[in-house]
Amino acid sequence: MTTFVDRVELHVAAGNGGHGCASVHREKFKPLGGPDGGNGGRGGDVILVVDQSVTTLLDYHHSPHRKATNGKPGEGGNRSGKDGQDLVLPVPDGTVVLDRQGNVLADMVGHGTSYVAAEGGRGGLGNAALASARRKAPGFALLGEPGRSGDIVLELKTVADVALVGYPSAGKSSLISVLSAAKPKIADYPFTTLVPNLGVVTAGSTVYTIADVPGLIPGASQGRGLGLEFLRHVERCSVLVHVLDTATLESDRDPVTDLDVIEEELRQYGGLDDRPRIVVLNKIDIPDGKDLADMIRPDLEARGYRVFEVSAVAHMGLKELSFALAEIVAQARAAKPKEEATRIVIRPKAVDDAGFTVTLEEDGLYRVRGEKPERWVRQTDFTNDEAVGYLADRLNRLGVEDQLMKAGARAGDGVAIGPEEDAVVFDWEPTMMAGAEMLGRRGEDHRMEAPRPAAQRRKDRQAERDEADREFDGFDPF
Repeated sequence: MTTFVDRVELHVAAGNGGHGCASVHREKFKPLGGPDGGNGGRGGDVILVVDQSVTTLLDYHHSPHRKATNGKPGEGGNRSGKDGQDLVLPVPDGTVVLDRQGNVLADMVGHGTSYVAAEGGRGGLGNAALASARRKAPGFALLGEPGRSGDIVLELKTVADVALVGYPSAGKSSLISVLSAAKPKIADYPFTTLVPNLGVVTAGSTVYTIADVPGLIPGASQGRGLGLEFLRHVERCSVLVHVLDTATLESDRDPVTDLDVIEEELRQYGGLDDRPRIVVLNKIDIPDGKDLADMIRPDLEARGYRVFEVSAVAHMGLKELSFALAEIVAQARAAKPKEEATRIVIRPKAVDDAGFTVTLEEDGLYRVRGEKPERWVRQTDFTNDEAVGYLADRLNRLGVEDQLMKAGARAGDGVAIGPEEDAVVFDWEPTMMAGAEMLGRRGEDHRMEAPRPAAQRRKDRQAERDEADREFDGFDPF
């Protein structure tokens, strides 16, 4: 059963914004008291947050679909809808967020680091917020925007100071088990280690982490064996330790050739040339292993490697190795720039989002693309004539009609607003007659102009009295 997952494809969907409410205040003796529809709530975001207690992406492997809650719709009485709750997803330290094409979206290192993977949709305005001096009682409200959704890839790159690399059965798991308190699986057959193991080592005043990477073989950088799957776990390490088996039973292998093969795989993988190397000649407790170690050590030192002869089983040479690694790790830490506390950076969008483009496509369709026009279309209830008229007014004020004319559009030409997969297409008329003009003067509600019954009866009675007075004034009995 899989217990370690370091790469998953996650399907995230933010919450939709709540719809605005179209409502008119009603109170005894105060009919049609004005619009009082509230705004819809904002949809929840999907947020990734680094959590030190999480070490694997296994939960997202079993449940790859994650969705935040929607915002609640607005209500009458100027009551706004409740915002949707953000969905916070904990991820391990060292997680890299990529899109489907492999582009890096975020490199999440450090406890508390967060990234908004999907942004919730904004809530629609109610008719109370849409009212103005010209549009006294709108009979419509704006719809909530749908939340962002998409697929992202999470890759875990282990955050360790030291990485043990080498052929299968070279003794890496045994070495990490005696250097630290880690308890990896140890057996006498290849590919015993199927997942990276992480241990903590204390050497004097230095505490560092050491990772045991599954065994590499020729062709690992091209995906052969387990190499390509786990080579990413050595990218963040400060030092690479080549663990060489001096007592291998394979006649066609020797430690120097093993070192050259692993170095070639690391070179082809790329990005590791600047990491310091240490060579560990393991299994010197075996007589043949000790003899071979003494034989090849001068050659390795001539290449510039620091060489340590150890035996994980007999606990030989471990102290010297541990302190040497601690020295290199301390130097690497000192060379790094001083880390500062994670700051919350707010990057507001540009205020001027009125830009848009009008292009003529091959099929004769004029397509309008821009943040504002597309958002307005998403927020429009096309079953409401007044809402469609309001959209027409907004597009006209933005200058869409002028740009269509400049682009050569004529009455009856097809116009699409938005991307191809989710666009609104209509036949354009230069006057933008959308049907709302049949409601009277745009911006006013004919219901507010209708006289009240009691007032109308008083006017009728007054008119009757005036007519009677005029008749009496003209009456001549003689």
